[in-house]
Amino acid sequence: IFSIVVFGSIINECYVNKDSQHPELLCIFNENESACSYGIAVGVIAFFGCIFFFVVDLYFQQISSVKDRKRAVLLDLGFSGFLAFLWFVAFCFLANQWQRTTLTRGFSQGADAARAAITFSFFSIIIWVVLALRALQRYRLGTDMSLFATEQFGTDPSASYPGYPGGSGVESTETYQSPPFTETLEPNPKGYQVPAY
Repeated sequence: IFSIVVFGSIINECYVNKDSQHPELLCIFNENESACSYGIAVGVIAFFGCIFFFVVDLYFQQISSVKDRKRAVLLDLGFSGFLAFLWFVAFCFLANQWQRTTLTRGFSQGADAARAAITFSFFSIIIWVVLALRALQRYRLGTDMSLFATEQFGTDPSASYPGYPGGSGVESTETYQSPPFTETLEPNPKGYQVPAY
């Protein structure tokens, strides 16, 4: 939502006429086109990145490969850290250019939008740092394989099931599966007489 506010306010209200004598639209941030373009670009990248990682989070439990799950978490971590850096640069760049802007009558129309873009750029830094920390925590939790592992048993058909954990929480080496069809049948079971016909 913050990215929409940033690029939306820049697109809608930060391109203004300096005065009635100059009909061309200029960027309100010190007439620096790069400032407006950078703010729009970072906002659009953040918006589409949020949509992508929202979809990845929805389907994360359906990813069966451990390697693919690790890649998804590492991609989330890297992207969040990268966007936190981009928002920091955007905040510094926009605030610096806004400080150097001389407000004319035309530029004063978009002043609120410029301030909103700077403010929400700052809030976006905090949000993306929090998201990067969340992804780092998710990765650290996954190092014990509980996050990434979906199968608890081996794929070998002759493998036995692991034993039920004891009171200490440590798995025992005892297994509960006997080989199939290995029981021997006694001709006369104990205590049972075969009837004669």
